[in-house]
Amino acid sequence: MAMEKIIECVPNFSVSEAKDKKTFDAIIDCFRDVEGVKLLDYSSDADHNRSVVTVIGEPEPLKEVMVTAIGTAVKLIDMTKHVGQHPRMGCVDVVPFIPIRGTTVEEADALAKEVATEAAEKFGQPFFLYEDSAKGLKHSANLATIRKGQFEGMAEKIVADPETWTPDIGPSTIHPTGGATVIGARMPLIAYNINLSTSSVEIAQKIADKIRNIKGGFKYCKAMGVLLENKEDPSKNVAQVSMNLTNYTKTSIYTVFETVRMEARRYGVNVMGSEIIGLVPLQALVDCAAYYLGLNNLEESNCGFETKFTTDQVLETRL
Repeated sequence: MAMEKIIECVPNFSVSEAKDKKTFDAIIDCFRDVEGVKLLDYSSDADHNRSVVTVIGEPEPLKEVMVTAIGTAVKLIDMTKHVGQHPRMGCVDVVPFIPIRGTTVEEADALAKEVATEAAEKFGQPFFLYEDSAKGLKHSANLATIRKGQFEGMAEKIVADPETWTPDIGPSTIHPTGGATVIGARMPLIAYNINLSTSSVEIAQKIADKIRNIKGGFKYCKAMGVLLENKEDPSKNVAQVSMNLTNYTKTSIYTVFETVRMEARRYGVNVMGSEIIGLVPLQALVDCAAYYLGLNNLEESNCGFETKFTTDQVLETRL
């Protein structure tokens, strides 16, 4: 039976298959063979020590599976022992809900708050609301701002300014091993990374600072420099500009790619390649094709998210 209402969820767990396969498998298994839910994709990165899951479903079964997955993560992941390149504040670091079909941002927001409330009651995990779910709250809706201090500094951050940083749902401080989780409704996000022909994280961070919103760069770009380590041959270590594009219709993949390539030149560095983590809206790739091929005759039709979607000349979308 086809799903009438579809909401997407892209939870980020602070574990990777290479670092802890048993825990990784237990979390992924939460999403398998669940009626009303479909596991679309998952990816795991050893350097970031992080896994990203993409799942869609109807609101009620999606709520149940997410509460189960959060409980599994709280039980099995000990943040006091977690090490990774990517900033993180909890065993389940962030849980975004995105309306896809037959639903609204308001419904995604309500679902996020229901999941947080139930998970907090069952497992003692605190939650911060962000993006569209954080409207009217005292703290910033920005993920990077909430996460600042990471797991190690979060409890102290709450004590220093409880009026601003007491979690929105659940306990008033972090879980001793699970940390805290950011949850909420938002637009589709693209996790996009660019690898550089250098091992200098300093160069990658300088480039990231040029494009990230918080430093005066692109409004819908969050970026940082990280190191991809090659333990067998450190001479092959690669610096990476790791990004989240929070609104691809306003800050496109090709825009950040070309800017990173341009900024890299000043340091005598080349772009080695790039990667997309998880799933990406087709429109974002069509936009790249139109830019690099100089296409100006693609026809547009509406498909939601208050954006224009180029379908008429893409064969697969016409079938």
